[in-house]
Amino acid sequence: MLTPYVVSFIILVSTAIIRGEQLSQPADLMWGALAGTLVMAGYGFLLRGFATGRMGIVAPVSGVLATAIPVLFAAFTEGLPRGLQLLGFGLALVSIWMLSRPEKLGSRPEGLGMALLAGMGFGGFFTALDQVGESAVFWPLAAGRLTACVLMVAFAFSARRSLIPQAPPLALLGLLGLLDVGGNLLFLLAVQTGRLDVAAVLASLYPAVTAILAWLIAKEHIARLQVIGAAVAVVAIALIII
Repeated sequence: MLTPYVVSFIILVSTAIIRGEQLSQPADLMWGALAGTLVMAGYGFLLRGFATGRMGIVAPVSGVLATAIPVLFAAFTEGLPRGLQLLGFGLALVSIWMLSRPEKLGSRPEGLGMALLAGMGFGGFFTALDQVGESAVFWPLAAGRLTACVLMVAFAFSARRSLIPQAPPLALLGLLGLLDVGGNLLFLLAVQTGRLDVAAVLASLYPAVTAILAWLIAKEHIARLQVIGAAVAVVAIALIII
C-alpha cells in the first residue's frame, strides 16, 4: 500500500513544481493532510473488515455511510439540493447497497464496526477535501499523501511489519499511484467547482463501473442484484446531473 502512495506523492509534487503552483496556505495543507489521514484510515478499516467480518456487510454499509456523511454536511452548509437531485441521491444510496452485496449472505452482521469506521473515514475524506481553497490543487493532495506515508511507516515500525512485499509488481503499483492521483485530483476539482454532495454521490457509484468492466473484460458473472443496482445507478446519475 505504501508504494502507490509514494508514487502519487512524487507525481503530485513534480506536477506542482512544473506548473509553478505556489505553495498552498497552511490551512489548505492541513485540510489536505487530514483528508489523506482519513482516507488511509478508511482503507485500513475496510480491509480489516473484509478480513475479520463479512464482505456483504462491510462493503455496502461503508459505501452508504461514506456517501451519506458529505450529503448531510452539504445540506447544512450549502442548503438542500433540487428535488430531482434529492431523488437521485436516494436512488444512488440504494444502488450502492445493491452493487456492493454478494449473491449469498449469512445473517450474522460480522464486521459492522469496521464498516462504520471505514465509512466515516471515506466520508470524512470527501468532506475534508471540500474545505480546500479554490486556488490550491496539487500541494494539498501532496500533503495528504505525505502524511499517509509517514503514518504508514510509523505503524509498520511499531508493529514490526514490512511495508514492501517480496517481488512487488512495480509497474502495477506505479499505475495504481497514477490512477490514485487522477481520482483525487478530479474529485478535488469537482468540489471546488460544484456541490460536495453531488461530487461525493457520483464518485461513490464506482461499483457500477467495476461490475461492468469485470463482466466485459474478466467475463465475471454479474448477480441479478448487481444488474438491477447498475440500472438504478444510471437513473440516479441522470436525475443528479439534470
